[in-house]
Amino acid sequence: MKQSSLLMVLVALAGTLSAAEQHLSYVDLVQRLTDLEQLAKLPPLGERCTQWSSYDRKSRYDEASGKYLDWDANGDGDGIIRKEGNTLVLAEMAGPGCLWRIWSAAPNSGHVRIFLDGALEPAIDLPFKGYFDGQNEPFTRPAIVHTVSAGWNNYTPIPYQKSCKVLADPGWGQYYHFTYSTFARGTKVPTFTRQLGAAENAALDQANRVLSSCGPGAVNSPGGSVLEGGLTGADSAYSGSVTGPGAITSIRFKAEIPAGVTAYDFLRSITIQIRWDGERDPSVWAPMGDFFGTAPGANPYRSLPLGLTEDGWRYCNWFMPFAKSAEIQVKRETAGNDTVQVRVLSKPLPAGVAPYARFHAKWHRDALLPTEPERQIDWPLLKTQGAGRFVGVMLHVWNPRGGWWGEGDEKFFVDGEKFPSTFGTGSEDYFGYAWCNPTPFQNAYHNQTHNDGNNKGHVSVNRWHIPDSVPFEKSFEGCIEKYYPNPRPTLYAAMAYWYLAPGGIDPYRPAPLAERLGYWTGVQNFTVKGALEGEKLKVLQRTGGKLEEQDMSGFQGQWSNDAHLWWTGAKPGDRLDLSVPVGKAGVYQLNLQLTKARDYGIVQLSLDGKKLGDPIDLYNPEVIPTGELALGSHDLPAGDHTLSFEITGANPKADKSYMVGLDYVKLSQ
Repeated sequence: MKQSSLLMVLVALAGTLSAAEQHLSYVDLVQRLTDLEQLAKLPPLGERCTQWSSYDRKSRYDEASGKYLDWDANGDGDGIIRKEGNTLVLAEMAGPGCLWRIWSAAPNSGHVRIFLDGALEPAIDLPFKGYFDGQNEPFTRPAIVHTVSAGWNNYTPIPYQKSCKVLADPGWGQYYHFTYSTFARGTKVPTFTRQLGAAENAALDQANRVLSSCGPGAVNSPGGSVLEGGLTGADSAYSGSVTGPGAITSIRFKAEIPAGVTAYDFLRSITIQIRWDGERDPSVWAPMGDFFGTAPGANPYRSLPLGLTEDGWRYCNWFMPFAKSAEIQVKRETAGNDTVQVRVLSKPLPAGVAPYARFHAKWHRDALLPTEPERQIDWPLLKTQGAGRFVGVMLHVWNPRGGWWGEGDEKFFVDGEKFPSTFGTGSEDYFGYAWCNPTPFQNAYHNQTHNDGNNKGHVSVNRWHIPDSVPFEKSFEGCIEKYYPNPRPTLYAAMAYWYLAPGGIDPYRPAPLAERLGYWTGVQNFTVKGALEGEKLKVLQRTGGKLEEQDMSGFQGQWSNDAHLWWTGAKPGDRLDLSVPVGKAGVYQLNLQLTKARDYGIVQLSLDGKKLGDPIDLYNPEVIPTGELALGSHDLPAGDHTLSFEITGANPKADKSYMVGLDYVKLSQ
């Protein structure tokens, strides 16, 4: 252990000395968009990656009490550092550094200006939307600057030597991230200009080509040795090894999923583990499907480090150095006669492995949860100690009741800091999309590989920190807020990927099969006995607005069938007629339940043209059900009857959207 610690110090010292003489050209920085080997190198002392965002500034750490205050504050759309007159300060940082990622959920026409190295004129002055719309050089390469599922992303490097300051005019939009690296002291970088030279533009074009055509072996150099094997028939394990010094540059895996077995059950029952240099515990351990960045099941997608091709081959391009040996084991923990193929490509490292850390990848559920009561919302993606880099995560969400699971912000605590140097604005924002959009997408750096539909059921998302890896010298804790509790149920599982110097602490141990399978269980929707569900009633007439079924399962059993009929876009005077069937003639008590919220209106109800009491005010500051409303006894013949809603206005306190929600109607004798 003392030798390992000494090695870490010597490697870090070597990194510090080399960084003092480091000169990074713009082409060098662009190459980091695709350079997976660079990630494996231990960071020089002083290198950091942090983020400015529009997170809710009510969240803070109180040093006097040692408590986290308003830690779940969620007004994340317009947080800023400060105002300077009418100008908003969105970000400011000291160099040498590079802005790697700009993201927004709703960029608008207000200008955002980036001032570099103390210049009085901005290096960039565009409407915020102009950073993302592909119309302004050099932000025109579609793999580097792209919009996916309502999220706007720009990964064009913007370096600066001394300083960077981001200012915005009113009307800039809502929600922002500016993710940047601060390099070690002494590093020389150019000051960004939009008027790039031929070499710089060629480098961006080449990066765009690589990021547009991701797949097996897309970035690592060819050559080296190939190790092939797998499981056939009743084999329970396959083992192989490679001697060093060297690096694994590619792992490929293919399996025929047996009939009658779900893909995610099958793939969770096969695991991969890798030990570097004779270590006792594996640095890589994961269920085979999750290791390749997607869950559940077989979801084809292509990204830079990981993916699943259309012909069924999973691929891994992470660069994995080792000094003496790499021992790979693929193990099946259930009986079967299926065939599993594994292919590992490695190459020698003649210069040795001194500059490199070791690759770690671990799957876990609810491991290392926070102990502070006020931090229970923080769900740990990764906790580790030592020196290294955080390079990515895949998150698998089981959310059977639906509703938006991902309000939670990402928070990265580096080297023991009490307040995170990365504090995000929402889970989907971290993964590069926005507004809870359930549409799957793929990109070199971030993907929504699976969504059962409307965020209800299974969801799988990932994010790779390639240019924006997060270095740490002593420790790293990366969390994402989890608003819905496990008993709801809403459950998270994660694959974390990072590099760690020899001697660092990886606290994750293999999860037993019982923890990997079957924890997703179906739920029965709450229903009111005898209810005629509003979203199922036949529409006879609508004079304005639109109707849809709105999922209300996020409110945990307060709306029958976890849904209501939602009438939006109407105005005072508009009318909605619904058909209410009566099976046999008789005297019936008419009850129903409506929805109240801050943007709902006042409605007059009628049955067969006769008013049902006074108008009902549906305003409430929060979304709540009205409770069951009794609307009198009625002598009704068999057949269809007309229940009418007429919007008459809105409460003075209400947002004037005049919405109406009908949960159910109930007729009882």
